[in-house]
Amino acid sequence: MTTAFDPIALGGTRLANRLVMAPMTRSRAHGPGAEPTELMATYYAQRAAAGLIVTEGIQPSPVGQGYPDTPGLHTPGQVRAWRTVTDAVHREGGAIFAQLMHTGRIGHPSLLPDGLVPVGPSAVTAEGRVFTHEGPKEFVTPKELSEAEIRQTVADFADAARNAVAAGFDGVELHGANGYLIHQFLAPNTNHRTDGWGGTTEGRIRFAVEVVTAVAEAIGGDRVGLRISPGNQFNDISEDAPDEIYLALLDRLAGLDLAYLHLMEGPNRDLTPRLRKSWPGTFVLNPFTYPDATGPDALGLIEDGSADMVAYGALFLANPDLPRRLASGGPFNDPDKATFYGGDHRGYTDYPTLTA
Repeated sequence: MTTAFDPIALGGTRLANRLVMAPMTRSRAHGPGAEPTELMATYYAQRAAAGLIVTEGIQPSPVGQGYPDTPGLHTPGQVRAWRTVTDAVHREGGAIFAQLMHTGRIGHPSLLPDGLVPVGPSAVTAEGRVFTHEGPKEFVTPKELSEAEIRQTVADFADAARNAVAAGFDGVELHGANGYLIHQFLAPNTNHRTDGWGGTTEGRIRFAVEVVTAVAEAIGGDRVGLRISPGNQFNDISEDAPDEIYLALLDRLAGLDLAYLHLMEGPNRDLTPRLRKSWPGTFVLNPFTYPDATGPDALGLIEDGSADMVAYGALFLANPDLPRRLASGGPFNDPDKATFYGGDHRGYTDYPTLTA
């Protein structure tokens, strides 16, 4: 029987176990350069016992930023700074993928340089507010991307992937979930286009397919993962019947020999086994456990064949040595009893190397 603690080959990288540290936004890249810091190197190195670390969302271009102080991978300075992080993780024996996240319409002009404004597949305003340095602000109507701008955005993803490899990352994960740009092209309430980038199932999946294909061509499919979240309503997304669109997407991507598919499962869990069956490669599952954090019970998803790897989020924040604790049955620090904004771990006295 395969267990979570068995090694697995992910593309060209052999992982020590099948536990994934899920991507989690931290907003710690302070300063105008949007560069990672030494603190971020410490944070990721502390969690290098994960089979695979997926970083916080990293914008592939300046206009892709949607939150304060999130890091980029589009300048030489950012590449040099990320090398500090990847070197720290590799010294501890870990593997790390960069999550490339273009937030699309989710953001605000005050977060962007040079008069830029958020963009999207269509000029549809998201309901809600985003946090900025001046406090919460209402979302604005995004600029609808032109054909030329769409193609430039695809190229931006590919360039950022090349930068990730130059920075020492083992690969990249493309964020196609949680209501960000790739997801906005997939969802009917955010993509009102009638050209070749919308309108039909083939049109709505086209942006995701072209981004994944361009990145795979740039760095090799075995270094590329894709994260999806069918039916997830986060960031004002509406997908009442996601089955057709996502099964079509997986069918188009199946031949690229990607490193993995990462499913952020929603309450409609009936779709999960269908996606698992349709995907020919490694299947990473971030199971739906809301309102609780994913716990030890999720290890059984590997044992029963529901997934090849399982992703943990909040529990990895609270327990940097989570694989050891899962293997021994605990004890576990409770993520609900800690202050996590910005990764403040000072409450955990049983892990003395933690820094805030």
